[in-house]
Amino acid sequence: MTDPPRPSGLPEPLASLERCAVMGIVNVTPDSFSDGGRWFAPEDAIARGMRLLDEGADLLDVGGESTRPGAQRVGIDEEARRVLPVVAGLVERGAIVGIDTMRSEIARQAVEAGAVIVNDVSGGLADPEMAGVVAEVGAAYVCGHGGPSSREVDAAGSDCDVVARVRADLAARLSELEAAGILAGRIVLDPGLGFSKTDAEDVILLSQMRELSALGFPLMIGASRKRFLGAALAGTDGQIRAVGDRDAATIAVTALAAAAGAWAVRVHEAAGSSDAVRIAKFWRATPHEGHKSH
Repeated sequence: MTDPPRPSGLPEPLASLERCAVMGIVNVTPDSFSDGGRWFAPEDAIARGMRLLDEGADLLDVGGESTRPGAQRVGIDEEARRVLPVVAGLVERGAIVGIDTMRSEIARQAVEAGAVIVNDVSGGLADPEMAGVVAEVGAAYVCGHGGPSSREVDAAGSDCDVVARVRADLAARLSELEAAGILAGRIVLDPGLGFSKTDAEDVILLSQMRELSALGFPLMIGASRKRFLGAALAGTDGQIRAVGDRDAATIAVTALAAAAGAWAVRVHEAAGSSDAVRIAKFWRATPHEGHKSH
């Protein structure tokens, strides 16, 4: 099976990148699950983004609202105050920038400030105006699955086929996004690891990425420091690995996702994942079946 086409309308060198892209996370929040508050001031967030680029990120994802379980939404004015100076500052320094938001007005203003991608973890469900605005401004659109949800997920598992559920939900969103005028070539799908899914379901989605790729759209994988990695690395006492100690596992998932044909991975630290996507490119270009060494 061939990989889905890459999203169109993106600037160079991202448009012609012949491997999985690395999207560095710039959280301008005091309460993100991983690094909340460390780069809350605009100048600190801009410096953080530039460091991620120096470490191998291809583009940056700026967000001003935490989507961790139980997080309270911030007002639109506060979200704008947090992210717009950072987007503008990074664009001025030559970065390729996306905006992580569930609000259409923030998306519009961020694109006006130079962002080229709108990353919406709700897939447009949080704001009915989102699809129309994205179509109007001509940005690429990452359609997330699940989004923030109050639904409690039983850690023991689910009684439904998570791959079929996510695929069907994303297919329904695709129809609505295209009907709103977003060009198909500018849509990226995100299976929403950790959003309304068990740890086991996250792993299943990763292992069956090809089933989601069959929808014909590029995939972005956001596994960085997620809970399922901590659960997979739990000690013999059952203690889940701490969030700050999940970067090596994140790099492993980056390699697996890139080898499976992901368009991009979204990560908190760029250096290891930058190496991993290059090794995955090497791996994909090497024949494996019927190959004999001499």
